[in-house]
Order: sequence, then structure tokens, then C-alpha cells
Amino acid sequence: MIAPHDSSYFGRYRHLRLTRGADGVLLVEMHAYGGPIRFDAVDHEQFVDAFYEIGRDRSNKVVILTGVGDFMVDVDVPSFGNVGDPNVWSKVHDETVQLLENLANIRVPLIAAVEGRAHVHSEYALMANVVVAAKSATFADLAHAAIGIVPGDGVFTIWSYRAGAGRAEAFLLDPQPISAATAAAWGVVAHVVEDGEAVNKARELAALYLKQPELTRRSTRVHFVQPLKERIVREVGYGLALEGGSIAALLQSMAPQGR
Repeated sequence: MIAPHDSSYFGRYRHLRLTRGADGVLLVEMHAYGGPIRFDAVDHEQFVDAFYEIGRDRSNKVVILTGVGDFMVDVDVPSFGNVGDPNVWSKVHDETVQLLENLANIRVPLIAAVEGRAHVHSEYALMANVVVAAKSATFADLAHAAIGIVPGDGVFTIWSYRAGAGRAEAFLLDPQPISAATAAAWGVVAHVVEDGEAVNKARELAALYLKQPELTRRSTRVHFVQPLKERIVREVGYGLALEGGSIAALLQSMAPQGR
């Protein structure tokens, strides 16, 4: 019998609260001081390791990913440093690819529970097999076209995989949020529930999935996520190169011009 993996990593990540019940359902809450997360460079680095640990821990039988208050709506851009510097962007590039690959490598059913706003890194939610959203939840991409940057960090790859290329392109070119109902009509959200009930619904689904034999449950996730993994490997590194170039050009255009 394989011993459970050491769960000491649960307390290692400052903006992730990890709690696992006796049934093996792991709740992953993104937060900052108990409120909505303000995603920063440390989170970007730590989430790579966190999702790796979650994926390799066979004591996790189902994983629920959620936020506190909002899913994610704010980024501490200055914390990343001068992202127009190729050496700085190289680190962002590598972490971004690794983070998505490690989410994809979680080998048990992954459920996203979205309350409030998923306006930054909404693709993290769409890495789940099933997205549950509260009625007032909204989805948007405020980190790219809205400020003049190529959406190359995987958000196009994952939205186009879930919603179709045409819808993803229109969504990413227009910074206006879409509702949970619209996301459901697009096939992105599977369940729309009353506000405050997204995690409860996710737990209901987790209990249903736990009725399957463990090997079946794990292998089904592996089977379902494989086409998306292939697209991440093919597309995201290239997309990030384009994004990095657009950031460098944007910063250059904003710099004071010498006489």
C-alpha cells in the first residue's frame, strides 16, 4: 500500500489556504489576509510549486479551486519588476508555462467554484473539469487587450478550448465582463447557483465523483485533460513570447522621449 504523501506543504503558500477533509476532497482557496487575492510575483512563483505538490499528493481525491470574495480580480504589477527586461520576462515565461502544466497534471477531478469576479487569470478556473459559478459571478480579461498587451499567457488557449475560438477572440478583445449565465450558454460554466453556494455545489459534485473507483476517477481526469495539455505545450510558450514583445513595446512607448 502506498503511504499518503506528506501534507506539510499545506502551510507553505501565503496566499493559498489548503484544507482537506476525511473524504480526501482538497479545498484550495486563493486569498490575501482572508479577502480577495491581489496576485503578485511571489504568488506567481509559489503557485507553480503548490499545484505540483497538489498533483503529486495521492491523498487528494478531488480538488476544488476557489477564491475568497472574488475568484481573482487584481494583480500587483510592480511586484514583477521590469517585465520589459528579457531576463525578467524569461522568469515570468517559465513560471507561467509550468503553472499551467502543473494544473493540468493534477490527476484527479478538478472543480472550480467561482464567486464574484474572475477578471484576472480566469483560465485557472477553466483548467477544471467542471466550473461552478454563482449567479452574480462575472468573467473578463483585464490584464491584456484592455491595457494593450497580447493575451498570450494561456488565456486564449484555454478559453478557445472551452468556448470555441470565435467566442474566445471576441471575449479577449473586449474588456467588458460576461455573466455566469453567458459563460454557461457558451459551455464554459456547467452549473450556475445562488450566490455563496458555489463551493457547496462543488462539494456535492465531489461526493458524486468519489463514488467512482479511484483508478477510474484518476484516469478519467487524465483522459479528459490530455487534449488541453497538448495545446498548452504547443501554444503557450509562443504566446508568451508574443506577449513579452508587446509589453516591451508598450513600455517603450510610455518612456519619456529624449530631444
